[in-house]
Amino acid sequence: MIRKIILPVRGDGKGNNVFAHAAALAKRFNAHVVVTHCRARAEDLLPFGVPIPAFMKEQLIEQARKLADLEEKGLEGEFEELAEQLGLKMTEEHLTDAAFTSWVEEAGRQVDVIKHHGRLADVICVAKPDRDRNLGTNTLKAALFHTGRPVMMCPAKDTPPQTLGDKITIAWNGSTEAARAVALCIGIIEKASEITILSSGTEVHGANAEDLLTYFSDRGIEAKIERFTAKRKIGVELLERSKAAGADLMIMGAYGDSHEHESVFGGNTQHIVDNADIPIILVH
Repeated sequence: MIRKIILPVRGDGKGNNVFAHAAALAKRFNAHVVVTHCRARAEDLLPFGVPIPAFMKEQLIEQARKLADLEEKGLEGEFEELAEQLGLKMTEEHLTDAAFTSWVEEAGRQVDVIKHHGRLADVICVAKPDRDRNLGTNTLKAALFHTGRPVMMCPAKDTPPQTLGDKITIAWNGSTEAARAVALCIGIIEKASEITILSSGTEVHGANAEDLLTYFSDRGIEAKIERFTAKRKIGVELLERSKAAGADLMIMGAYGDSHEHESVFGGNTQHIVDNADIPIILVH
């Protein structure tokens, strides 16, 4: 069961799209979307290595605080309006019969804010990184490698999704990462109306797709297996077959090889991170 969804934001213009994805998932489970705004510390905005008189330093810090206050107020107001549009109540009261959202402000580094709030989340929602503009990569890495929780990467969409998790695909290769993805996302999997296990038939690491099907059957979950022979990168096949299956979400283990290795030499996870046009839940 999904009850708590974390959405880290920092005013980069991508938060609205991710919030729409988080809201769609929250409505499916009557979950709580916690929007965590990472606010820069005023002291960190001072020029590094430049001697500044004490009186001027105090003035600069005060001005930085005022600017941060304005940014926070504007962002919180923007998300409150968006929550209303998406049908989420913004409240500090914990509801059990409806999806709702709340706003949390925390000063410091984004990675520390994600660690703090993400480790006790059911899902962390982040924007798909924009490698050309070098935006979002560090947020995805922080969520994926520093929390141990499922991370839903949300591609930019002109029209927000109405539903998420109804028709899903699961990328299966028998690896530890794939097994962890299934275990941590079992609440989403159990509620899906259509589940397709995608396998290239190369489960050299452990349990095969039939074993996964049996595991699901023991839990009363109906699923089907789609095997394929990869004539191209497996990441390409996974995305194309998810699209052909009409999936609104794919679940997969991430970065069985190191992130650095995949980023430099290419890999299935990195291809999907770079090219996905549907939400992907990644688990490392």
